[in-house]
Amino acid sequence: MRSELIHKIFSTPAIQREALILDVFHYQYENNLVYKRFCDTLQRRPGLVKTIEDIPFLPIRFFKTHVIKSGSFQEEEWFESSGTTSTTNSRHFIRSLDLYRESFLGCFNKFYGSPTDWCILGLLPSYLERQHSSLVVMVDELIRRSAHSESGFYLYDQERLKETLLRLQATNQKVLLFGVTYALLDFAEAYSFPLPNVTIMETGGMKGRREEITRAALHERLAASFPGVAIHSEYGMTELLSQAYCGDNGRFFCPDWMTVLLREEDDPLSLLPSPASNPAYEGKAGLINIIDLANLDSCAFLATDDMGKRYVDNGFEVLGRADNSDIRGCSLLTI
Repeated sequence: MRSELIHKIFSTPAIQREALILDVFHYQYENNLVYKRFCDTLQRRPGLVKTIEDIPFLPIRFFKTHVIKSGSFQEEEWFESSGTTSTTNSRHFIRSLDLYRESFLGCFNKFYGSPTDWCILGLLPSYLERQHSSLVVMVDELIRRSAHSESGFYLYDQERLKETLLRLQATNQKVLLFGVTYALLDFAEAYSFPLPNVTIMETGGMKGRREEITRAALHERLAASFPGVAIHSEYGMTELLSQAYCGDNGRFFCPDWMTVLLREEDDPLSLLPSPASNPAYEGKAGLINIIDLANLDSCAFLATDDMGKRYVDNGFEVLGRADNSDIRGCSLLTI
């Protein structure tokens, strides 16, 4: 059953995707004890789940307090969210890294083409300094597959990064620079030069190093320091095995096996209508729910604490964390 679902996740056309999503729901209800108990508490058993709108979405913070596994397996790896010594971090147990690779490589190819088209650089110091980062695993694999002699990670050597970028600009090489927000800001304050062949991929996160700023303000500062640069964003998290990417228009788009829905802020079981089916809901804010079918071995149906908006073109915006996100959503029950 699992191997059959994996094949379908990455090959099913859009017109047949709802049936696949319901199949994954049934699989996880039967094989994930935590999720089954959550569904049972809400009285959303398989016999009562007929459409995607009926599926319960597990509050994402359950990854901080429970082992979320579909099936019994010894994990090949586990990913852990960043945090301070006083916080409880999420853990995502990975049955097979091959499934994660298939997801992030398929997503990258969809939006950016082959990694061999790029020189890929990573400015991710806080992630490199800790173990079990899903972002480092992804960028490391993309660096390896790019096969460019200059591809690689940078820790705190800003001068070397500047020299590398200038050298690559001189050869008109396409460059993709993955960077955590605070490190990109540090670099932009230290240097300023044109980067017309570079795409900066900001991955979010101040990690307690700097004051939080809006995505628009971040992009404005980076553009001022590096004229001609393209600035994109990645929406991903420890609890997901897929990513959404945002180009210059400010909207994120998902791969085919990932879907973003919105729920009412004051009613976590009520989904907002899709703007594609009801244009009156285009741009209406709600809390973000995510279906990530690559999460076959954990939970594919997650209720995040992020606010967002959806649009008719299936793009979405991320507005930031909801107020009182620590108590919203999973206060419905304690498993």
